[in-house]
Amino acid sequence: MLTYAVRPGDTYLRIARKFGVNPYALYAANPAIAPGEYAQPGDLLRIPARPARLRVLQPGDTPDSLSGRYGIPADAWIGCNPALAAGGWHPGAVAVVPPAGTPGIVDATAEYGYRDMMADCAALKKRYPSWLELTVIGTSVLGKPLPAMRIGGGPRRLHVNASFHANEWITSALLMRFAERLAAACASGGEIAGEPARELCGRTTLWLVPMVNPDGVELVQEGVRPDHPFYRELLRWNRGSRRFDRWKANARGVDLNDQFPAHWEAECERRDTDGPGPRDYPGPSPLSEPEAAAMAAFAEAHRFDAVVALHTQGQEIYWNYRDYEPPESERLAQRLGRACGYRPVKLSGSDAGFKDWFIQRFRRPGFTVEVGLGVNPLPLERFPEYYEEVERLLAEAMKP
Repeated sequence: MLTYAVRPGDTYLRIARKFGVNPYALYAANPAIAPGEYAQPGDLLRIPARPARLRVLQPGDTPDSLSGRYGIPADAWIGCNPALAAGGWHPGAVAVVPPAGTPGIVDATAEYGYRDMMADCAALKKRYPSWLELTVIGTSVLGKPLPAMRIGGGPRRLHVNASFHANEWITSALLMRFAERLAAACASGGEIAGEPARELCGRTTLWLVPMVNPDGVELVQEGVRPDHPFYRELLRWNRGSRRFDRWKANARGVDLNDQFPAHWEAECERRDTDGPGPRDYPGPSPLSEPEAAAMAAFAEAHRFDAVVALHTQGQEIYWNYRDYEPPESERLAQRLGRACGYRPVKLSGSDAGFKDWFIQRFRRPGFTVEVGLGVNPLPLERFPEYYEEVERLLAEAMKP
C-alpha cells in the first residue's frame, strides 16, 4: 500500500483519480477523512491499490516522448497528470500512465478546476489545431489568465461562458466537454447532437470563456490557506467558516454576475448587502472587478449576435431583460427549451447580470441557462445527464 503526501491543489477526488482508485476505497483506507472535506497539504494518506500504472520520470521524459514510447497520445498523458502541468515534468516526478486507447481529454471524474481547464485548453489546441483558436481576454484578481476559445468561422457570432459563480464550477467541465466533442466532430466530419458539426461551424463562430471566476472556483474546491493574499478577509467575509462550498463570489467577495452596468444601482438596493461576502455583493461600482471588466471588453470587441451564460441550477432558461430584448429572443428560448427539456422563463426583479447588460447594450438575444436540479455544487455523478442536456442546447444555439 502506497503512502502519499497531500500537495496544494489536491482534493480527495483528484488524488483518487491520480492513482486510479475508487474514491470510497480511499476514504475507507483513511478513516480520518470524509467526502466533502478539504484535503490538507502535508497530510499522509494511504493509497489502497494501484491498478493504474505509475512511472517515475526519467531525464528527457515529456508527454511527447512518452507518447512514442507507450503508444498513448501526449494529451492523454497531460490529462491524466494535471498536477504536472506547470513545469512538473522533471526527473523524479511520478506520472500516471494513461490507460491504452484513452480517447478523451476533458475528465469530469473529479473537481474540475483551473489547472484542469488550462491543461485541457492546451491539449485541445494541440489535438485540433485546424479547428480551435485560443486567446487570453484578461486576468482574475489573483492574476490568473482568463482564456477564450474559438471554434468555427461562420458569419454568426455566438458566445458561451461558464463559472461566473464559483460553486457552479461544473459548468466549466460541461462547456469544455462540449468544446472537445465539437472540435472532434469537426475534425472527423461527424455530428454533435445529431447536427453536422462542420455545417454548424460553417454558419457560426463559437467563442467560449470556460471559467470566468477561477479564483472563486479554487476557494470552493480547495478552501483557503494562510498563504492566500486575502486569507484573513476571506474568513471574515465567510463569517469565520472555512467551508467555501456556498461561495459564489470572486476572491474579493464580489458577485461577478451583479457587476454589470445594467440598472446596477437598482440591484444594489435589492441586494442590500453590507459588503463583500459569499454572494450577492455587487461591488463598489460596476465593472470594478477585473473578471467582469474583461467580459464586458470581450463582448464590446466581438459584438456577438447572441450570448449564453451557463449557471446552475433550476433547468430554466432566462431570456428577457426589461423589454430590451429583440422579438426573436423568446422564439429562440422556446427552441432551446425544446432541445434540452428546460423551461423558458420571463424573469423580472433581477438586474446587473452579464446577460442583462448584453441585452441592454446590444439589443440582441442573451440567455442565462440554469443547468440541472439540486444543491450547488451539483453532484459529479450526474455529469453525463447534465452534459446531454447542455450538448443539445448549445448545438441548437449554434443553428441560425
